[in-house]
Amino acid sequence: MAEKAVLVVSFGTTHLDTLEKTIQPIEWDIAGQMPGRVQRRAFTSGMILRRLAEREGLRIDDVPQALERLAAEGCADVVLQPTHIMNGDEFDKLCTQAEPYRGRFRRMSFGRPLLTTLEDYRDLTAALMDLLPESEVGTAHVFMGHGTEHYANAAYCQLEYMLHDQGRTDAVLGTVEGYPGLEEVFHRLGERRMVKKVVLHPLMVVAGDHAKNDLAGDEPESWRSRLLARGYQVDCEQKGLGEYPQIRALFVRHALEAEETCRVRA
Repeated sequence: MAEKAVLVVSFGTTHLDTLEKTIQPIEWDIAGQMPGRVQRRAFTSGMILRRLAEREGLRIDDVPQALERLAAEGCADVVLQPTHIMNGDEFDKLCTQAEPYRGRFRRMSFGRPLLTTLEDYRDLTAALMDLLPESEVGTAHVFMGHGTEHYANAAYCQLEYMLHDQGRTDAVLGTVEGYPGLEEVFHRLGERRMVKKVVLHPLMVVAGDHAKNDLAGDEPESWRSRLLARGYQVDCEQKGLGEYPQIRALFVRHALEAEETCRVRA
């Protein structure tokens, strides 16, 4: 019987290579720092769950299934730690799906996504600065985030401001599905007239379809192809954030803080 558990909740990915390099190490790091809890996995993307089941024969729980399973096993105390970047749609979905199960547990708590508090932004900024090479004249580092219509999309602009405030004005943030998009990235690069080389980085936990295709793909509409067409030299870093120990450590800390502050049900 698992009396205590930590449920690590990710959006998910159909790319098993990056799952093993990003989501799985986050789960392992959290489990290693919470030895008194059994660690379980859940994904929030129904589309990804269906594709994994159909194509790979891999069945992973969604949040209700994972909580139902834990409750049935007699778990009384559960921490839910998301691997989401921000408090956007997927985190809202996690909370909405989990809340009806609160009465099934003595204690239930939620860890923060990567970017929630001002301290979180400072910590991620510090981690990114540690990972980036030293600034070079003529080189810009462009980060691709997912983007969303959710108001949490403002996180990308705040993170860029912080990088600039720390001296990394060579960093430019854009998104696939939000603002700023690639056109805004072009505008910001155009303001930096000395830039001849662009290094592309995914600002996503996993380096899946967006990183492999939208960012670095050979198709004419990929960011790499469109930058090449504008005359830039382009290099691509295709590591998801979950591959970096400095960033995984931030998720671990959020899980431990949730464990300390979890609300006790009367």
